[in-house]
Amino acid sequence: MKRPLILVSNDDGYDSPGIYALVMSLRRIANVVVVAPATQQSAVGHAITVQTPLRARPIERGAHFTGWAVEGTPADSVKLGVSTLLKRKPDLVVSGINHGMNTSINVIYSGTVSAATEGAVLGIPAIAMSLASHSLKADMSGAATFARKIAAEVLKRGLPKGTLLNVNVPDVPAEKLAGVAVTKQGRSWWDDGFETRRDPVGRDYYWLVGKYVWDDNPLADDVALQKNMISVTPLHYSLTDDQLFSDMQSWNIGKLHKPR
Repeated sequence: MKRPLILVSNDDGYDSPGIYALVMSLRRIANVVVVAPATQQSAVGHAITVQTPLRARPIERGAHFTGWAVEGTPADSVKLGVSTLLKRKPDLVVSGINHGMNTSINVIYSGTVSAATEGAVLGIPAIAMSLASHSLKADMSGAATFARKIAAEVLKRGLPKGTLLNVNVPDVPAEKLAGVAVTKQGRSWWDDGFETRRDPVGRDYYWLVGKYVWDDNPLADDVALQKNMISVTPLHYSLTDDQLFSDMQSWNIGKLHKPR
C-alpha cells in the first residue's frame, strides 16, 4: 500500500523551527515534501503573485526535510507545489506550525491559514497548525505531536470539499492541557490604529499598534485557548452571508438597473 503524501507549507519561511518540528513529526505517518516561502510571509493573507515570475529552489535540511523554497507567498507555494513541483497530488496539505495563534479575525490575515485554504481550494484536505506563542524558543513538540494525530485522523476520514481544519494549540506544558474542543471561529477583533513616529532623518513613518478585544462566546476558538484547550475549527472559504442573502430577496435589487 502506497504511503500517503503530505505537502507541508507555512508563512514563517522554510527555515522556521515550527515547520521543521512539523515535518519531523508527520514523516512518521507519511511521505512529506516541503513547499514553503523562502522568506517570512506572516499576515499576507491569501495573496498570490501575478505580476512577477515565481522562482523556486530545492532545499534540504537533513535527510528527511526536502522540497522547495518559493520566492512568493504561502498560497503561491501550495499552488505551485500541487500544480508543478510535486510528482503526484498530495493526500493532505498541512501548514505550520505557526508562531502565534490564528483565531477569530486573525484567520483572514493569516498566511498559515491561507496556505491550508489553498489546499482546500485545490480539492485537497488541509490543516492549519498554530501555537499560541510568539517566542522563538517555544516548545513545538506538543503541537507537532497533535498535528500528527489530527493528520492521521483526516487521512482516514477525509474532509468535506472546500473545508480545512484550523488548529490552535495553547502554549502550556502537556500536563496542563485541558483537552481538545471543536470550536467556531470567534469574533475577537483588533482595536488598532497607527502611531506616527519619526526616523533619524526626520521623516514620519507609521507603526501599527492596538489591543485585542476578546470574544466571550463559549464555543469560540479564543475561549478554548483561554481554557488551555486545543481548538479545532472547521473552516470553509465560502464567505457568503446566507441570512443576508435570504433577506435581500425582498430588496427588489433586480429593478435597480433601470433608469429613473
